[in-house]
Amino acid sequence: MARLALHVFIVLCFSMLNLSSSRPSRTRKAVSPRGNYLTQSGHAAAEEEDVKSQLEKLWQEVNSLKEMQALQTVCLRGIKAHRKCYLTIEEPKHYHEANEDCIAQGGTLATPRDMTENNDLRDYAKRSAPGSKDFWIGVADIVKEGQYVDVNSMPVSYFNWDRSKKQPTGTKRESCVALSVAAQGKWYDEVCRSLKKYICEYVIP
Repeated sequence: MARLALHVFIVLCFSMLNLSSSRPSRTRKAVSPRGNYLTQSGHAAAEEEDVKSQLEKLWQEVNSLKEMQALQTVCLRGIKAHRKCYLTIEEPKHYHEANEDCIAQGGTLATPRDMTENNDLRDYAKRSAPGSKDFWIGVADIVKEGQYVDVNSMPVSYFNWDRSKKQPTGTKRESCVALSVAAQGKWYDEVCRSLKKYICEYVIP
């Protein structure tokens, strides 16, 4: 944070110096011909626009740095793998509330894309929340029965259903997917209004 504040301070000082040097003095206004004064005013306005543009870029950089710092904080609290950070949340929520909470923190509900990622999520969930049985993940067939998509409405190609329990059951009531730590990371469909812990994922730029 100190480096970020210093960066902002330096650029602001530079901007203020530019603004003050671009404004013509009153003495010069009085002695300069009218045409020359208009030229100076136009030049000053152009420089002022340039400074505004620089300040806008600066704030974009500042916001980007804030996002990166927030992501680093998440990664420190959770785990980093597969160009993502994962974080388990132990306060049980409904599926939609869980996803909204992940989005509010800059991520989404975690969506395993292959067996390795699924196993890493299972192991992390087991370590970070001992005794917890299952977690919401970012897979659902809410819009069309049997057509499972992620939280961005993109089709899901990897599944890890618990076939020993004939999952997914395929009922219209059970439209959201949970990862079961108790069943070694197998998935099952569940009523979206059920309260469960959940895992958020954050893509590392």
